[in-house]
Amino acid sequence: MVRVRLPLTVRKVVWYRVVQLKEGGPVTAVLVLNADLGPLHRVSIRHAIRMILREVAVIHEAEPDRVIGVFPLPRVVRLVSYVVTRWRFTGGPAWSRAGVHARDGRRCGYCGREATTIDHILPRSRGGRNTWKNTVAACTGCNQRKGDRTPVEAGMVLRVRPSTPTWHALVQR
Repeated sequence: MVRVRLPLTVRKVVWYRVVQLKEGGPVTAVLVLNADLGPLHRVSIRHAIRMILREVAVIHEAEPDRVIGVFPLPRVVRLVSYVVTRWRFTGGPAWSRAGVHARDGRRCGYCGREATTIDHILPRSRGGRNTWKNTVAACTGCNQRKGDRTPVEAGMVLRVRPSTPTWHALVQR
């Protein structure tokens, strides 16, 4: 691949056109691919053109018959050098209420009905924290019946064993 650096005057014209571009058309975000063609994230058209001008990325796929200055309007850009992304997937997902509901299939961990709340196995008033292994999805009735007690103290049996989910498990649900 031959890389050609554009003259400064051409880069200024392209930048001027990017500033004037309204981002409400069919392409509002540009997909950024890693050098190995794995998806990373989406950026605005303006950011994508800046990446191309800085020669950090090249156009991988473009919008037909639309240009910005001398460049075709990008749909997908590919990074020139590889970016390590292991940090994204280590440690698993952060705890969230929506994540607990997704992990438990939106079913109560005590009775199996539709869950609308989150229950702390060790109540927060006793030092329980918002962690994957201390929370379970619960219906309002079971959550109120258990109250400020542990399941053993309340005489309730957990049907599910809380665990830390993987990214893949959360996305599948």
